[in-house]
Amino acid sequence: MPDGATGELEALEARRAELYAQLAEVGDFRRGSLNAVYRKCGKPNCACAAPGHPGHGPQWNLTRKAGGRTVTLHLKPGPGLDKVRREVAGYQRFRDLCDQIAEVSERICAARPVSPGEDGEGAPSGTGGEKGGSGQRSPGRGPPGWES
Repeated sequence: MPDGATGELEALEARRAELYAQLAEVGDFRRGSLNAVYRKCGKPNCACAAPGHPGHGPQWNLTRKAGGRTVTLHLKPGPGLDKVRREVAGYQRFRDLCDQIAEVSERICAARPVSPGEDGEGAPSGTGGEKGGSGQRSPGRGPPGWES
């Protein structure tokens, strides 16, 4: 392997280790979206009945999918809402770091040379768990950085 490729691989591995360290520091998190909701109460003499009035609120809802259904947690302003805001932000950080780790890992896989015994010679056909096909890939297909 040329020295430039070795240096690039080492830099990518260092970046991945840095991202893993950041991932370990994420802390508590929860999935979902936090939304402010305004509602009209329906009383004809209430201020919310006036045209253009946004309604009562904000009332805060944390929504997420669970088992194919939307689950909603109603929250009141205060320390509990602040805690949920931090936890939702923590989940966004977690997802961002996971995406970055996957991207760096894919670049490592592309940069790492094939080691002896990985070239597939001598392996029986059809045992790799992959679909059949021509084995040829059309040029120009796939994400940037992938070799065809």
